[in-house]
Amino acid sequence: MKNIVILISGRGSNMEAVVRAAEMDAWPARIAAVISNKPEAKGLEFAQARGIPTAVVANKQYATRAEFDAALQETIDRFAPDLVVLAGFMRILTAPFVEHYAGRMLNIHPSLLPLFPGLGTHQGALDAGATEHGATVHFVTAELDHGPIVAQARVPVLPGDTEDTLSARVLVEEHKLYPHAVRLFIEDRLSIEHGEVRILHGAPAETTSI
Repeated sequence: MKNIVILISGRGSNMEAVVRAAEMDAWPARIAAVISNKPEAKGLEFAQARGIPTAVVANKQYATRAEFDAALQETIDRFAPDLVVLAGFMRILTAPFVEHYAGRMLNIHPSLLPLFPGLGTHQGALDAGATEHGATVHFVTAELDHGPIVAQARVPVLPGDTEDTLSARVLVEEHKLYPHAVRLFIEDRLSIEHGEVRILHGAPAETTSI
């Protein structure tokens, strides 16, 4: 039974998707904790209602990123995680923190990486005249939004799309994609070879979409 710790900063809709999938499909894993850097994060209420332990490590209480990351790491490690899942966790993490969880921390990003890293991805896709957009699940490395790709989901960019309509359509796919990718990890089906993810008994992950 693997332990999953999920980090959020707000509503945590991707966290909800992972929790629901784990419950519905009876994963060989448990959500050991949901942790937020913001005490007002609505996702904490969802987790508490399901009996999932929660914790808050408020970044505003720490003078530096390094101090915050050290406190966050200490809190996470109390739950003995096999996997750390970033689900709308709006913090840039320090290299020592990322290295501590190397190969066992996933993030979901709302673009088809390597396109549009960072913020403003949906408007970026519209401004660039992209014909398709989507989301990417990747292992976290010290370089922001550049870790080995596990899986991607694609949506068309439609005539008349706005940032809001495009982001809403991508979010629907995120809620399918993230549980899919997390389950691959839980089932020990992911391997990183030469900086690329391979899905055991499957195709190279960078070509895999759902």
